[in-house]
Amino acid sequence: MNADEMREHCLAKPGAWEHWPWGGGPEADHGQDNTSDHEHPVIKVGEGERGKIFAFLGSGGVGIKGGPSREAADEWLDRFPGEATVMAYIGRSGWNDLSFSGAIPDEDLLDAVDESYRLVVAKLPKKHRPDGWDDA
Repeated sequence: MNADEMREHCLAKPGAWEHWPWGGGPEADHGQDNTSDHEHPVIKVGEGERGKIFAFLGSGGVGIKGGPSREAADEWLDRFPGEATVMAYIGRSGWNDLSFSGAIPDEDLLDAVDESYRLVVAKLPKKHRPDGWDDA
């Protein structure tokens, strides 16, 4: 799994869109020495300012909502020590970083993003949930 494959998976979800909250983007000119801004978008679901992040993409991994609570998200830390870590600043809310090193199987990474999406969409007001989303 790599960032491009994960990006495609995320953007295939109903209502998903890419955002660069820290500036940049693929069309930005960062020069040869500074490409980090456009390599680290977030993927949101929902409309405009009401959109909520369900994935933080980076070249080395993906940040996901690992569970409805910190305790539930800790299962990732137990299963993949060193490859799953608590995200800085928002980790207490159940967010984890999962590595693209290969130690976490691709299927598990995709399942983690799917669950993050489900958890985030479920918290959106019904009128802001994407068409085609089913909470079954």
